[in-house]
Amino acid sequence: VQLQASGGGLVQAGGSLNLSCERSGRIFSSAIMGWFRQAPGKEREFVASVRWGYGTVNYAESVKGRFTISRDRTKNTAYLQMTNLKPEDTAVYYCTTGSSWPPDQYWGQGTQVTVSS
Repeated sequence: VQLQASGGGLVQAGGSLNLSCERSGRIFSSAIMGWFRQAPGKEREFVASVRWGYGTVNYAESVKGRFTISRDRTKNTAYLQMTNLKPEDTAVYYCTTGSSWPPDQYWGQGTQVTVSS
C-alpha cells in the first residue's frame, strides 16, 4: 500500500487549505482512510477519518466544524478540506489507512501545514 499526499502550505489564520491523499491498489469497502498530525514537540494526534465504503466520518473535537474529510472512490483519493485554520493547526499532516480502527496501519509522507497568526 502506498499513500501519496499533496497539498498543504502556508496560510494566514482564518484561511483554508486542502489536502489530498491517493492510495495505490484495491481498496476494500471496510478500509478506513485517515489523517493524523504532529506539531513540533507534541505527540501525533488523530484528525479525521472516513470509511471507504459507507463514507462514515469521524473527527477530533479540535477540528469539528472546521475540517471536512471526504473520498472519491473513482480516484482512490481521500481529501481533507480545512477551513478557519488556527495557528494551533500548524503541524505535519500524515495520510494514513488501515483495515480497522485506528487507521494507522500504513502511513504516507507528511505534508507541512503552517498557519500564521
